[in-house]
Amino acid sequence: MLKNYLKIAWRNLVRNRVQTFINIAGLSVGLACSLLILLWVQNELSVDSFFKNSDRLYSIYERQQFDHKINGTYNTPGPTANEMKKVMPEVEHAVSLGFGQNNTFQVGDKILKQNGSSASDEYFSIFSFKLLQGNAQTALNSPVSLAISRKMAEDFFGSPQAAIGKTIRYENSKNFKVTAVFENLPKNSSQKFDYLVNWYSFLQDNSWARDWGNQGPPTIVMLKQGANPAQFEQKITRFLDTYNSTDRKTSTFIIDLGIQPFSEQYLHGSFDNGKISGGRIEYVRIFSVVAIFILLIACINFMNLTTARSVKRAKEIGVRKVVGAMRSALIKQFISESLLITSLSVIFALLLLVVLLPVFNQVTQKQIELPFNQTGFWTKVVCITLVTGLISGSYPALFLSSFNPVKVLKGTLKLDSGATLFRKGLVVFQFVLSVILITGTIVISRQMNYIQSKNLGFDRENLIYIPLEGELAHKYDLFKEQALTMPGIQSVTRMTNAPTNIQNSTGGVGWIGKDTTVNIQFTQTSVGYDFVKTMKLRMLEGRDFSKDYPTDSVGLILNEAALKRIGYKNPIGQPLTFWGRKSKIIGVIKDFHYSSMHEEIRPLIIRSRADEIYGNILIRTQPGKTRAALASMESLCKQINPAYPFTYTFSDEEYQKLYQNEQIVGKLSNGFSFLAIFISCLGLLGLAMFTAEQRVKEIGIRKVLGASVSSLFTLLSSEFIVLVVIALLIASPIAWYATGKWLQGFAYRTPVQWWVFALSGAIIILIALATVSFQAVKAALINPVKSLRSE
Repeated sequence: MLKNYLKIAWRNLVRNRVQTFINIAGLSVGLACSLLILLWVQNELSVDSFFKNSDRLYSIYERQQFDHKINGTYNTPGPTANEMKKVMPEVEHAVSLGFGQNNTFQVGDKILKQNGSSASDEYFSIFSFKLLQGNAQTALNSPVSLAISRKMAEDFFGSPQAAIGKTIRYENSKNFKVTAVFENLPKNSSQKFDYLVNWYSFLQDNSWARDWGNQGPPTIVMLKQGANPAQFEQKITRFLDTYNSTDRKTSTFIIDLGIQPFSEQYLHGSFDNGKISGGRIEYVRIFSVVAIFILLIACINFMNLTTARSVKRAKEIGVRKVVGAMRSALIKQFISESLLITSLSVIFALLLLVVLLPVFNQVTQKQIELPFNQTGFWTKVVCITLVTGLISGSYPALFLSSFNPVKVLKGTLKLDSGATLFRKGLVVFQFVLSVILITGTIVISRQMNYIQSKNLGFDRENLIYIPLEGELAHKYDLFKEQALTMPGIQSVTRMTNAPTNIQNSTGGVGWIGKDTTVNIQFTQTSVGYDFVKTMKLRMLEGRDFSKDYPTDSVGLILNEAALKRIGYKNPIGQPLTFWGRKSKIIGVIKDFHYSSMHEEIRPLIIRSRADEIYGNILIRTQPGKTRAALASMESLCKQINPAYPFTYTFSDEEYQKLYQNEQIVGKLSNGFSFLAIFISCLGLLGLAMFTAEQRVKEIGIRKVLGASVSSLFTLLSSEFIVLVVIALLIASPIAWYATGKWLQGFAYRTPVQWWVFALSGAIIILIALATVSFQAVKAALINPVKSLRSE
């Protein structure tokens, strides 16, 4: 019986080649898109879920209450991990992590930059990365311990075996001993590093991390087997009160602690009012819905074309019923046809997947591989095939099998208004989804253009960063003096942060008239002379730091937001206390964006520090002379700092990295919107062809009676345009709500204006007209004699 079903199904496919092509093309594209998104979603969900004791790993986070706000952060005091291990019986292991760094290592004449971090000695007991050499207990148990990746071991020593026990020079200042070699980190790890130094080494360079009053290093704990996470979280809520001597009745800065499964942090890494809310999971959800949308659009094409062509198969169904075919047998026949088309579509979709995956990886910056050797993947493909085939074929099967054989064989069969209305409803639903995708794409594109073109308050063009490392830290003044005499260089300064990523904050600021019941957090950074000039900031009052004023060592520059919170009317010369040190305001600058536009500009205090040994040198190059400036800087760096390779970054590139996720979403939205429209228009083309075919005699009669080609074109296309307009009216409020929710993630955003929906409507109407126009014009130009002679 199954063989007979498939044989008949194949004959029908061959007989209706155009309809078959449209169905297979639409389903193939829809399935390929859905499989791409499925692979991406699987990759996202797999991040950090592979650790041996993943169910017992938790990140500690803070809920900071100050200035009538509650902020959430993963930054914790440096001693937290060690103290929790001592006093909390539920904690089996605890680890503090340093910050990602790009440092210089040397073995003999080989000098290489490596990405890495620092961690306390229980790191490999918590994170079950595979160790090729050494063991988890001794990998980081001394101040000179260094754990490196297989890649780093091969780069410096040839092999992991040859690396163990060897000495390697770090930043031309310390010698470390290789005590462990770990396998290169898996692609689905959120942590990216090629080396880890011991936590003691981090503390030597960052003494502030020993203080309970400072936040920075993340803390991760592994709970003991059987420990209750909810009870543990309740116990540590006020853990920091003792160490910070916090009186909750009088304190203006209160910190509560919470825990989050480490495997969830990658996807759920955002905070709203101190609570974990959203993150990358939002994009996973969005594109999961997009995948379903696109597949639905393809399935709707199949339903529409099959039910539209039902009249063509009416006599076949009537004869089958007369000779005894049961309705269940007819349903099986049509479902078999649907599954056959879907199976063929899956084959073409997999071929498309092979072609599209490299481009998809490039856009998403992933390294997803086709899991053709995994049984689970093929199981999912089979499930998708069955579900798609059943959804696509269900309505046509039920509809066609319900025909009355007497009416069919008498030739009096007419499709009732319900069937026609349902088919039109499906077309409207298709284009509702398409309009939502188009509108979303336009809004995302506008927001990204707004971010790119918005005045940040400083000029990020022709601005270059060089890391302040090695001899550059001690000979900065010499570097600056010589650099200013070289071609292409306009001005030079220094800064402890990158200008687009200043995150350090403090509450240790006092002033005359300060409200002691409110704790205001100020972002702070330290800079060198000529900072305002090099950044091209706008000075509202006062002046920049200068060598001509020795007292500038206690001088401070504020941004507008800081001045507003402090409240001084005539700020220049007014006193401030910063970390217990008496200072005074020497300048006020216009607010500039020093972090992502997801955040509002916060109060900023800028200090002058001539002795800072870390951070960046900022170089402003002359327009059009960047290449000459880079050559000048490379020559100078090799002269002053020969033990370090010359490295640099452009300010505009660093700014782009702040919106990496949004850029990826924008590119994917463009691609998927185009494909959704393509699939919808395939269905529209099929329906237009069928409608023209069904009305061929009507068209002939109208032409004989004097109808013009333009009037016939309007007649044939107006039905479809009306459906598209209805879809636009339904989709617009949905798209307005959805895009508004997405834009709420930006403190600075472009408004969603009415013309965005008008543009979406115009695009979809023009595309629909272009789709049906060829067929409509073709039908209108047919010789009426041939039309009236046709059977």
